[in-house]
Amino acid sequence: MGLPTLEFSDSLLDSPEFRERLQCHEIELERTNRFIKDLIKDGNMLISALNSLSLAVQRFSRSLQEFQFECIGDAETDDEINIAQSLKEFSQLLSTMEEERKRLIQNADDVLISPLEKFRKEQIGAVKEGKKQFDKETERYYSLQEKYLSVSSKKKESQLHEADSQMNKDRKIFYDASLQYVFKIQEVQERKKFEFVEPLLAFLQGLFTSYHEGYELACEFEPYKQQLQFNLQNARNNFESTRAEVERLMKRIRSAEDDFKAPSCFTMEGFLYIQEKRPLGSVWTRYYCTYEKSSKMFTMGNTEVRPASRQPNGVVNGTPEMFKLRSCVRRKTDSIDKRFCFDIEVVERHGVITLQALSEANRRLWMEAMDGKEPSDFFYCFTAFLNEAGFNFVKKCVELVETRGLTTLGLYRTGGVNSKVQRLMTSVFGMLPSTASSDMQLDAESWDNKTITSGLKDYFRCLAEPLLTYRLHKEFIRAAKYDDQKHRVRAIHALVHRLPDRNRAMLDVLAKHLLRVSSHSNQNLMTVSNLGMIFGPTLMRSQEETVAAMMNIKFQNIVVEIIIENHDKVLSARRPQRESSVFSSALDICPSGRFVHFKYFLCTTCEKGCCFISLAINVATPYRDAKALYSCEAEHSHELSFPQGALFCNVCPSVEPGWLQATYKGKTGLIPENYVTFI
Repeated sequence: MGLPTLEFSDSLLDSPEFRERLQCHEIELERTNRFIKDLIKDGNMLISALNSLSLAVQRFSRSLQEFQFECIGDAETDDEINIAQSLKEFSQLLSTMEEERKRLIQNADDVLISPLEKFRKEQIGAVKEGKKQFDKETERYYSLQEKYLSVSSKKKESQLHEADSQMNKDRKIFYDASLQYVFKIQEVQERKKFEFVEPLLAFLQGLFTSYHEGYELACEFEPYKQQLQFNLQNARNNFESTRAEVERLMKRIRSAEDDFKAPSCFTMEGFLYIQEKRPLGSVWTRYYCTYEKSSKMFTMGNTEVRPASRQPNGVVNGTPEMFKLRSCVRRKTDSIDKRFCFDIEVVERHGVITLQALSEANRRLWMEAMDGKEPSDFFYCFTAFLNEAGFNFVKKCVELVETRGLTTLGLYRTGGVNSKVQRLMTSVFGMLPSTASSDMQLDAESWDNKTITSGLKDYFRCLAEPLLTYRLHKEFIRAAKYDDQKHRVRAIHALVHRLPDRNRAMLDVLAKHLLRVSSHSNQNLMTVSNLGMIFGPTLMRSQEETVAAMMNIKFQNIVVEIIIENHDKVLSARRPQRESSVFSSALDICPSGRFVHFKYFLCTTCEKGCCFISLAINVATPYRDAKALYSCEAEHSHELSFPQGALFCNVCPSVEPGWLQATYKGKTGLIPENYVTFI
């Protein structure tokens, strides 16, 4: 498993779990910092002394072999796997070069030491400064919050308004510090994948070419270097696209209103102050609380404990208290000398529990979660539809682009002028896309290529649901994470055929067009990989906007890349599903030639031959010849593998729906009915 994702929304909650996840990143970054220091030290040893060269190279090689940096998320792309593995590959190459070392490494400081030192000081150093600011603002904010929540509701209205205004300012300062720190620490974790490895790659290239007798080894290294440069460029491109999305999400979170509800497995969670009665009065204790609406379970964990009760990793000892909610009532202002209060009744306790929220908006969210009466706001946005007008628009765009030529440099990468694109979409769809005419036309002279391609992307981006659907989103991502490319293609093929008919038809039109675009990559530089990066976030998106979802953008790109590159396979006829309890049969023809007898059946579920039946299928012509429309690879021993155009004889019905029995190259078995046509 990699490092846990840090959600910007968690910065607003600032929960103990969030602090633990943040600490994981800090520990990993400190480990990286120490490793870079060691790497720089080892590199200097190579430069400083010829006599120490052997020892220095061995130590440097060993450091690379032992270090493995972690990537954010639960899986890695092929590029990331190769980048991570590159350190071990470098180590092996250094060991081989050590056998033929000749002279001192030249220019190592410029290509290796300085970039690593720059990365450590500028990037990791910036994170350390961010942590200082974050820790300072944390201490200041919670101190001010205690003071703010102690303000009596009986004070003058002007004083209360002034306190609210000041607290809002202090809250925003704290949130800004937290968001900036979370953004920077994750940015550096992502940057190290290429800014860290690229100097090593440059250093090794210089080292190999400096050895006269190592020239042949450098030639052997060239293909791997090119592949790694490709992997690094993909990692950089993925970083840039993901970073832009993450930054936009951070800005939306920063500008969110006080009543923003972060995505969570709970209906509501956050800090509450709970009134606890004592013999000489009452005290207000801070708890981290969660509520799950379906089960009505309310949980509160005390965070205000003495340092001695904390574990070394910062986790608080003790089990949170859990209650089943019976009722929730807003506390009237004149009934208590505290603001933002509400009462709850639980099954496990008598009487009421009085809780204080952090603000009026925060109380409103808790009340809503516990069946309050305040509905959520919503807004209207422009939405495209998979209707006849949409199909016509896409086909017209494709036709224009292909007519004008597919060799335009940066096709689909270079965007059009936003105002022109908006005019295009308005002229085609009007203000109500659902009522757009299906026979609209595109005037080729009015719209340039950039506007057309941007409009095409905007259409897919504005669909109410992405083309590859929310329902199948996680399954597509899971398929892209398979280790074997062949397995990925087959899994995505199956998922594509689970799409609604209109979605699959539209995908066929677009993927076929993009495949044509990629076939001219020598001129337009739009490879399948580049097109995947452009259309991945357009055709796929998670229903929830989280950092974790955005870290999967690289896998969305892989899905689209596979669909484009394997268009004929992925969008070809789907293999029929065979039943879980399948019967293998022995075929025999009756003397009349009009009946096919299946003499016995073996149940492959129990594999004991317990199911013996006889069946006669009345067929007008027992034997027919057929030709394969698509290639097929057998998944079971009773199926046939065959290429496109294969000729079959003795084709007849099978007991399994959607399958035929046939003979190909002397072997008899099952073939998908929709993969062949009768001759």
